[in-house]
Amino acid sequence: MSKTSSVIVVGAGIAGLAAASRLQSFGYSVIVLEGRDRIGGRIHTDRGWGVPVELGATWVHGMDGNPVIDLAQQWDLETVITDYENLWLHDTKGVVLEDDDQVELEEQFWEALDEVEELVEQMDEQNEADISLQTALDIVLSKWELSAQDRRELDYAIASLIEHEYAADSANLSAYYWDEGEEFDGEDCLFPKGYDQLVSTVAEDLDIRLEHSVQTVEYEQTGVRVLCQDATFEADYAIVTVPLGVLQAGSITFSPALPDDKQKAIHRLGMGALNKVVLRFPKVFWEKSAEVIGYIPKKKGEWVEFFNLYHTTGKPILVGFNAGSYARTLEDWTDEKIVAAAMQTLRTIYGAKVPDPTHYAVTRWGADPFAGGAYSFLATHATDEDYDTLAEPVGDRLFFAGEATSRQYAATVHGALLSGWREADRVHKLD
Repeated sequence: MSKTSSVIVVGAGIAGLAAASRLQSFGYSVIVLEGRDRIGGRIHTDRGWGVPVELGATWVHGMDGNPVIDLAQQWDLETVITDYENLWLHDTKGVVLEDDDQVELEEQFWEALDEVEELVEQMDEQNEADISLQTALDIVLSKWELSAQDRRELDYAIASLIEHEYAADSANLSAYYWDEGEEFDGEDCLFPKGYDQLVSTVAEDLDIRLEHSVQTVEYEQTGVRVLCQDATFEADYAIVTVPLGVLQAGSITFSPALPDDKQKAIHRLGMGALNKVVLRFPKVFWEKSAEVIGYIPKKKGEWVEFFNLYHTTGKPILVGFNAGSYARTLEDWTDEKIVAAAMQTLRTIYGAKVPDPTHYAVTRWGADPFAGGAYSFLATHATDEDYDTLAEPVGDRLFFAGEATSRQYAATVHGALLSGWREADRVHKLD
């Protein structure tokens, strides 16, 4: 840099904070604009429970070589490994499945996916168009002799192992590309003292303007201009790190308009829904040693999973998860109706005498104007190349980061973190 170049980073999620921190270390003048009244984006730790409770991102996926773990070790942040095998799975009537039955169900699930993979390979050889993963599963399972309960159990496995992982109905996932991408090896873990520790440490010493919702991003050969409701900022470069859901909603106007291929990629990709209802009780009435409590519902994808926070916090707290279309349906319900639905499931499992919760929280990431959902997925007719297209700069002034710009690690905190560093390095090389 012959002079101190300036950069505006739009969004104070982990991607934006990572980009800003790296650029500042290179000597750039950086301003971060954030529409919320807090930093962290889809990392949101609620500290009003006496213990940290994650309303957004919870886990670090794959600890071996993961940059989030590198930072955690550098800053001496405590982590706790999650054992997903420590699962107490209850059938539709609430009875715990025997271990042998759980093993058999999981084997059936993987067998179904193997047959789906064979089907997709045949389709690919014949140059057939993409279909949804659910359509492929239905083709495969139609040849199996399954009772209604067998199908319910398989639907549970699909919801738990796929739909909750990708924050989308299998009916919306691409059969060709749904599981593209890479993973770090090793266990998953969480931060028992709060994911926000990572956020606040990355954000140290940054100039962050909260409640500055960006409305327009103008860019030309000589620089950028970013317009908020009550303020305008100018700089040499801009890095846009808002979630895919915000780009899909058109909340930010780009002038000139983004290239056609980028706009098409934005709308081909899917923005998933994964919501939580956090319930605190007077006492523990469930299996204290369990990490995950599973339930095989009558209707696919409804209340299939509760995470036991007692295991890591010692407090009587359960977190219910819902994904995809059911998660979005619940967003239109009142908090009270959502809690009642969760309690109906818990009372099916543990009996009518289960006490009411003393405190609760409900998330609605899809309705959040600064998120538009939980994280991205490869929808039917999308490909992983769309992630690359979204990541491409526009000219030499406008750049993009965030988990939905990471072809390798989409839908993860580490994908977002790495994308922020990637774009900071890209600006630095151009400057």
